[in-house]
Amino acid sequence: MPDIVIMFFALGLIAGLVKSDLKVPVPIYETLSILLMLTIGLKGGMALHGVPLLPLLPELGSIILAGAVLPLVLYPVLRKLVKLESADAASIAAHYGSVSAGTFAVVLAVVSASGLAMSPQTTLYLVLLELPAIVMMLWLYRYLNGSKASGLAILHEALTSRGVLLLTGGLVIGALYGQSGLADISVVLVGGFKTLLALFLLEMGLCTAKVFQPLPWRQWRLMIFAIVTPMVLASFGLLLAALLSLPAGSALVLATLMASASYIAAPAAIRAAIPQADIGLALLASLGITFPFNILVGIPLYQSWLA
Repeated sequence: MPDIVIMFFALGLIAGLVKSDLKVPVPIYETLSILLMLTIGLKGGMALHGVPLLPLLPELGSIILAGAVLPLVLYPVLRKLVKLESADAASIAAHYGSVSAGTFAVVLAVVSASGLAMSPQTTLYLVLLELPAIVMMLWLYRYLNGSKASGLAILHEALTSRGVLLLTGGLVIGALYGQSGLADISVVLVGGFKTLLALFLLEMGLCTAKVFQPLPWRQWRLMIFAIVTPMVLASFGLLLAALLSLPAGSALVLATLMASASYIAAPAAIRAAIPQADIGLALLASLGITFPFNILVGIPLYQSWLA
């Protein structure tokens, strides 16, 4: 049986496809997303409490480098094979080079349920992979198209996004205070992590269903890209994990993150810096196809590749 939280995504997806009146009010969804990202940061920070970071720099540096290189590889594929315009190719490459916090939360739940070993710095992978691809692709687009967008403005947009601030802030607080210092609030936040995730995924299922009404068959190349690319990127993630000698749980998290695509941080940054890009195309691929593929099929598949 799949992890219970995945069934909440399936429930939301089915409800949306049959056009049910089920809705998660916007304020509740906003609250859930804030609590979820903050809790992920706190969990990672508590695991890092007292752990020296200097020996981890080669591992973390390799992951940052991978996050910067991947969109550069994806951009020509999107231009030549998927046949997208430069703005849309840069947008989608940024989305796929960046990562999905929702997918990360699910794979953490799977790793915990499976009892896989995971190093304490694993939560840092989400923060380290969130930004490099976005910044790299926005700068590349500026270079190729002579955009007047300021490089500092792009960096500010990426660094001050809600998700990055919550994740980074949670990491710092968790690392400073540790398990004992956060005991008063960890019972609610960390203890209720799967409940938060289940409700969040219910809304993600409803959002995914909206993307497919109607199904945009004219974008068949992009839809194929959105299914094939996660498996290719997950393979790359597992190879990198093997080179870094990561434990099984960390390897699965890294592979899943590499396979995921941002649908929160990247759209906000792209809207501001590349207004010509069609964000609907990016959400069709990242939220409409890659997210449910990873949740329902990808994570179990990547876990089987570990054996």
